[in-house]
Parts: sequence; C-alpha cells; structure tokens
Amino acid sequence: MMGEPGELYELHLERAEIELLGEPVLIVALDGYVDAGSGVQLSVDHLLASLQHTVVGTFDVDQLIDYRARRPTLTYQSNAFTDYQQPELVVHQLTDEAGAAFLLLSGPEPDTQWERFVAAVGQIVDRFAVRLTVGLMAIPMGVPHTRPTGMSSHATRTGLLPEQEDWLGTIQVPGHAVGLLEYRFGQAGRDTIGFAAHVPHYIARSDYPETARTLIQATSDATGLLLPTSGLDAAAATVREELAKQVAENSEVADIVRALEQQYDAYVSATGRGLLAQSAPLPTADELGAQFEAFLADRERPGN
Repeated sequence: MMGEPGELYELHLERAEIELLGEPVLIVALDGYVDAGSGVQLSVDHLLASLQHTVVGTFDVDQLIDYRARRPTLTYQSNAFTDYQQPELVVHQLTDEAGAAFLLLSGPEPDTQWERFVAAVGQIVDRFAVRLTVGLMAIPMGVPHTRPTGMSSHATRTGLLPEQEDWLGTIQVPGHAVGLLEYRFGQAGRDTIGFAAHVPHYIARSDYPETARTLIQATSDATGLLLPTSGLDAAAATVREELAKQVAENSEVADIVRALEQQYDAYVSATGRGLLAQSAPLPTADELGAQFEAFLADRERPGN
C-alpha cells in the first residue's frame, strides 16, 4: 500500500520561518506533459535567474518518476561515469521585485501517484497558508507568431479572473497533473487559477521566449506580484528576427503564416478577441513543423 502524502516530501523551514512568509502565492510549473515553445521551462529558468531564491521543499522523485520513460542523463568520461543529472521536483521560495515572498513548485510532472502527489501539494499549500495557486502551461495552436500571444485562463471559482467568453464549450483533454491539481483544489475550496499560453504550431518544438514573457506577465497581473519580464525582451526579439528571415526566404512557409494571419484577423474583427479563428481548417502541428524542419535542413546543406 502507498504511504501517506506527507511521506512524499520534506520541508526545510521551521514553523516560525513559514509563518513569516504571510500568505504567499504558489506557482506550479511542471514539465513532462506539453510545453510548447518551452514556455513553462523558460519561465522557471528566468524567475530563478532573476530573483533571489532558496529551496524550501523537496519531493522524493524515486516514488514519482518512471526513469525508464524519461531516462536521466549520465555523463561518461575517461572510462568512468563522472556525473548524474538527478531529476529534482522542488519548492523554491522566491522574493519578487517589491520584496514579497512567493513559492515556485517546478520539476518533472510525476509519472505515478497523481492523487497522492496532489494531496501532498495540498498539505504544503495549507502549511504555508497559500492564498492562491497558479498553474502554468503552454499549448500549440494554429496562430501566427506575428500577432499577440493568446492565452487561455481558468479558475476554481468566479471572481478570481476577469469575466470571459466561454469560447471552447465542453471538451475532453488528456489528463495532466497540473489540471488534476486545479480540479482537486477546487473541490477542496482552495483558490486556484491556470494559464495556458498559445504558441504557434510551427515553433512549438523550439524555444519561444515570448511565451514565457506572456505567462509571467499574466501571473503578475493576477497575483499582484512584481515579476521581471524585461530580461526576456532581447531573446524574444532575436527569435522574431530569425522567424522573419525564414518566412522571407521560403514562400510555402510565408503562405502558411499569411493564412493564419488572415484567420486570426478575421476572428478578432468578428469578436474583438485575440484568439483563434475557426472558420477554415488549419494545418496540423506536424504539417507546420515539417515545413520549418525541411526549410532549416535545406539551409544547413553545404553551399547554402
């Protein structure tokens, strides 16, 4: 039988230290499900690189990760194994630009024991008196990179986010730990919101810093935390320049982007909202990705 949820993690702060944090926000940013444009991972990397932080909690990944499905990296050098990249699922305490403390749970999405993991995170939320949990995701969609990055948002109760149109209706999506966490937290009466940035299909497999900037800004707006985004500007500009060059040099790619622009603009004109036009069939992620991969492969051939 599985043990208690509290056996999955260890906290590294005393009760008095936890109480000094007040009622912090918890940001949940896990990898392993879908992270188009590496938006979630780039967000984590940027926050940890930009703000003071310390580890305040660690999970026992041996109980949660299937190493055969996601094999960690071993370094072999000079006839010996010299390093092991151990997976880490940790809770960091960070301080925003105004000096406010918040928490960040990051690392690999558990492969097993989701309910026990969610219960463990619930214990941590209660222990730290977390006032709001925010889940981050980045999903591929048929949108052009030349338009503002769209965002899907949801919450466990009304009032946590501005009112918005129900544009999706009822759908079923593959299960994921962050989604289950939001669902269970809602059942338990814990305030939770989720953001999913929309990433153009054709760059979903590449780093897209604009996604991270969008996720961080949305989190800042929803929580009142002063989170840095300026450090992502240069990286986002570089990617935009490279994409513009690729589009200019390949007419097929340019046609795809132009078609997505027309659908996007038609949707915005009709609804006043910056999301996805659905009036015409869109190329699949594989079709769009293949176009760019073929183009990049051609550029790398000798003589090009």
